[in-house]
Amino acid sequence: MSACFLVRPGAARSDGLVTVLTEFGAPATNHELVPAAIAALRELRLAGGTGILFNGPASLPVAMALAHEVAHLYGMVGCFDPKLQQYVVAISHSPAYRPGDLIPAAGNPE
Repeated sequence: MSACFLVRPGAARSDGLVTVLTEFGAPATNHELVPAAIAALRELRLAGGTGILFNGPASLPVAMALAHEVAHLYGMVGCFDPKLQQYVVAISHSPAYRPGDLIPAAGNPE
């Protein structure tokens, strides 16, 4: 059986923020997707750092679970907003970022 949720590292950014790409795999319900997403994220063995950015489709329960999983490893958690074509900070433990701040998709701070 194939994985129902996939997580992989994204491209390196010049600002040092970590990117993670997400996508749905085999059809599944959130009851199956949430633990699969957490397991896939844990396989990346993320070390933590200044911030992490998620990009790709995810249900709301999956997005919340992924953010919770990394919120204390990174100073900031953001997700890509296709309408804005930028990342939006959703969680921050860092004075350098506030929830709602925008981060350019290209990785070069403005």
